[in-house]
Amino acid sequence: MKKIYLILITIGMLFIAACSNQTNDMNMMENKMNNMMGEDLSDTDLMLIMHCKEMRMAGCEEFDGIELTLEQMKIGCDMMPSMSACHDLEKQTNVDPSHHDNMDMMNNMDNSQDLDRTDYVNRSISNLQVAQKTQVMNLEDGDKVDLSIDIIKKEIAGNEIRMFGYNGQIPGPLLHVKQDSNIFVNVTNNLDTETTVHWHGLRLNNSFDGVPGVTMETQKPGESFEYKLDFKDEGIYWYHPHVREDYQQELGLYGNMLVDSKYEDYYNKVNKEVPLIIDDILIENGDIAPFFDGSVNHAMMGRFGNIMLTNGDDDYELEVNKGDVVRFYITNVANTRTFNFSIPNAQVKLVGGDIGSYEKEEYVDSLIIAPAERYTIEAYFENSGEYEMKNINPWKTYTIGKINVLDKNSEEDYSTDFLTLRENKYVKEDIDKFRQYFDKEIDSQITLSIRMQGMQMDGMSMSDGDEIEWEDTMNAMNKLTTNNTMEWVLIDKETGKENMDIPYKYKVGDKVKIRLFNDPNSMHPMQHPIHFHGQRFLVLEKDGEMNENLVWKDTVLVPVGSSIDILLDVTNQGEWMAHCHIAEHLQSGMMMTFKVEA
Repeated sequence: MKKIYLILITIGMLFIAACSNQTNDMNMMENKMNNMMGEDLSDTDLMLIMHCKEMRMAGCEEFDGIELTLEQMKIGCDMMPSMSACHDLEKQTNVDPSHHDNMDMMNNMDNSQDLDRTDYVNRSISNLQVAQKTQVMNLEDGDKVDLSIDIIKKEIAGNEIRMFGYNGQIPGPLLHVKQDSNIFVNVTNNLDTETTVHWHGLRLNNSFDGVPGVTMETQKPGESFEYKLDFKDEGIYWYHPHVREDYQQELGLYGNMLVDSKYEDYYNKVNKEVPLIIDDILIENGDIAPFFDGSVNHAMMGRFGNIMLTNGDDDYELEVNKGDVVRFYITNVANTRTFNFSIPNAQVKLVGGDIGSYEKEEYVDSLIIAPAERYTIEAYFENSGEYEMKNINPWKTYTIGKINVLDKNSEEDYSTDFLTLRENKYVKEDIDKFRQYFDKEIDSQITLSIRMQGMQMDGMSMSDGDEIEWEDTMNAMNKLTTNNTMEWVLIDKETGKENMDIPYKYKVGDKVKIRLFNDPNSMHPMQHPIHFHGQRFLVLEKDGEMNENLVWKDTVLVPVGSSIDILLDVTNQGEWMAHCHIAEHLQSGMMMTFKVEA
């Protein structure tokens, strides 16, 4: 029971630290914790039991079989009325929820914390231009284009919101190019804050990777910088900031790059190609939930949104003809949300991943897509009618777009190709050159974990036991946590070094086998999408089970408790980053660099 006391007491301590603006003074927090341990904890007993009924945590087995009386439930709900059990209690007892003058203790904490702060990020929409629809730039080798980073406004769920956009667009312009081409992008920063652009997934020259302090300096307001982009690989890629991603990316700074293969028969023929960028955004009181200059909030679980966006819209619709085969290039740009994407009643075939095609096509019912991952699917709409794009997880079901299939036949019938599963000979021939390395020994193991500064939690875990946290089930505590009160960590197993102290060095041509292990016994284990800059890799195994259908990737989801073995193809010289692509985890330290020499 002492372990669970510490969980709730830690929440209180985080609030004390935030309100006193002494988030780094964890000694004060430990002293207050020791004082609280000697007080009457009968009310806490109720809180613990109710938390255990709501969300399974380490130590909850001590309360198995305990049933609270109606009076005990009322007392507990007076302290924590936002618990789901309290909503059920209100219905059963006809209690007016307005009697909760204090509301939930945790929500009171985070509300007062925000009210006391003065470093709010500017949210004014005065004199801003309205966001424009995404334009397509069809580019040839050697072309030069301009890209501005602008402050704009956009209507989301009936609210006018201050946002950011590339060329005033959300998503930014689609850069459509051919494999093996190069282009030059002159980027001008029109924001009121510094930024860079990272070209996610491209194996480009290191000096244009967009990582401040590693490959370049930040672009200050008003400054321009010309990036040279090399498109060595086919596939779907995306661009986004690498400064305060939690804030800038959330406000709309993302766009796709579509690279056509140099082989005409790389994919099947389809009636239409559609890039889909899926996202969520957190709207409170008619605006985006507050961001602050001095710290990153929602550091524990990341910022989950309550409004789903597809291609920047909360009411996305697409029109196709009956019998059409549509190729969708899907990119997840959410800060933290993992999507389980599906199109019920349509036949769907998985054909590609982050970097080009899979070895072989396969039919799927749904796809789990972590932040920064991309998947390419083909969907066959045999019948007319309305189809919905869904995000379905164990907690909730969302409709994230609609596809209206007209009662008009396709101009070309590609159904025969769709109904045939093919292998991609180009991908197989490429990967065949790497199979000799599949069984090599592990070169490095990286453990994914977390640390609350100054806290010793004796191996306890605030986890519901799931491999993936689909929703923010600890909203009040999550909002209170910042990059000043906790640190997400990458730990090299051999040296014990962490994050930016990890000393990996490779040479061009190396084939490096890395095991990523997500520690289920950390204080708050959750899934991590791990991204390696400037290179590509194959996912060889998950938990000892060989991957039988390979695709080149740059980002991989590591569920709680899992070990993922990847083979890194080291081809690109320079100093590169690897990090968790949950924006708040990156901002809370979960990053490293590795050096590649010629």
